[in-house]
Amino acid sequence: MDSDQLRKYLEFYQDLGIKTLYRRPASPETLAVAETQQVARPVENPVRTPAVPKESAVKPPAPAPVSLPSIAPEGDSLFQILTDIGDCRRCRLHSGRTKLVFGVGNEHSPLVFVGEGPGADEDAQGIPFVGRAGQLLTQMIENTAKKEGIPLLRADVYICNVVKCRPPDNRTPEADEMEICGQFLYRQLMAIKPKAICALGGTAARALTGHKEGVTKMRGKWFQWNEIPVIVTYHPSYLLRAYNQNAKREAWEDLKKVLHFVYD
Repeated sequence: MDSDQLRKYLEFYQDLGIKTLYRRPASPETLAVAETQQVARPVENPVRTPAVPKESAVKPPAPAPVSLPSIAPEGDSLFQILTDIGDCRRCRLHSGRTKLVFGVGNEHSPLVFVGEGPGADEDAQGIPFVGRAGQLLTQMIENTAKKEGIPLLRADVYICNVVKCRPPDNRTPEADEMEICGQFLYRQLMAIKPKAICALGGTAARALTGHKEGVTKMRGKWFQWNEIPVIVTYHPSYLLRAYNQNAKREAWEDLKKVLHFVYD
């Protein structure tokens, strides 16, 4: 259809009062033919469709970055953390405790041991790992260090737990309890800034690494907590059971590995 015929059609529709026309999209074949014809013979007075205005290319300014306060305040110390905990009643564990069990040992230690939570003896004395499991941990640290030629006593390291109050009947701490107490464990570790952390048992391992595997699959392996190496081993209470003789040997190997890593 040439331009004269098209003009006549448009005038005819205009006389009928039609002001809007629907234009069916052309098929690929039709477009190819039209391009060929346009190259061969320019169309006079072509009918142009109005250009659709493009969205503004100007993007709104990005919001200013928000500076969030750190969980661990600058210049934090173990004394300040303990002061902030106070007579903690932030979760249900406070209702059954005798004493809050914060931590014990050298606050400048390059090695920190993290357990699950206080037991009955710890709850009575307010010190972590003082019961049978704690006595075994002391032997493991001091005997292994002596055999490996490392001058180290229990008092030279720092020991704490994921939760600071004894769970009822020594049950595993629940997720919300670990989350609430976790802010203080975070601050403890950030204040000490050890060279390595030893996670004792599955609860501590999962809290520090975020991994969900059992401790038997995680033990002896290195993980990361805030760029600090973490090694996982069995909890001493697990090693007290008579049928876990092989686990004792594995735990001693894990401890030997972390001691050489930190103190060599």
